[in-house]
Amino acid sequence: MNIVIAAVGGQGAVLTSKILGTLAQNLGKDVKVSEVHGMSQRGGSVVAYVKFGDKVYSPVVEKGTADIVLAFEMLEGARYVDYLKENGKLVVNTQKIDPMPVITGDVKYPSDLSEKIGELNIEYIPVDALSIAKNAGTIKAVNVALIGVLAKNSNIKKEEWIKAIKDTVPEKFLELNMKAFELGYNLE
Repeated sequence: MNIVIAAVGGQGAVLTSKILGTLAQNLGKDVKVSEVHGMSQRGGSVVAYVKFGDKVYSPVVEKGTADIVLAFEMLEGARYVDYLKENGKLVVNTQKIDPMPVITGDVKYPSDLSEKIGELNIEYIPVDALSIAKNAGTIKAVNVALIGVLAKNSNIKKEEWIKAIKDTVPEKFLELNMKAFELGYNLE
């Protein structure tokens, strides 16, 4: 399984990669995780790769080979959609965060991203994860809300996902994150 996590700095991509890595370990899989932070502390792009299977030799996911792209923001989803293999799955938070060129007025945020992504030969799952996280009690749980949606659309048992979250998330944040997971998992 090859997973690309695409986010903006501060959205929880690193924690998400740890949860997915723990999930793979709990399933008895060989797993490799890699993170690229770039200018993440200034609102830039953050990408993490999670690969697991019987034997994994490299943590890097190459373009055209990802089973899943889990994107925490629309533009990041569009930026990394070419990492998906044919019939791959894009789970994307529909939230839009203006990058610096949009903030400075050099360019406009693309208004037709969702329509263009929907035309691709992929499984496209847009989710308002920001609203789910707000309903759970904190916008910081966008990442775990998306994990809930991903879990619902996977063939891995829900209990395995819950165990991975409990094994990874600090105790003081666990209740809010479990609520976000459940809301994402039960999204209609």
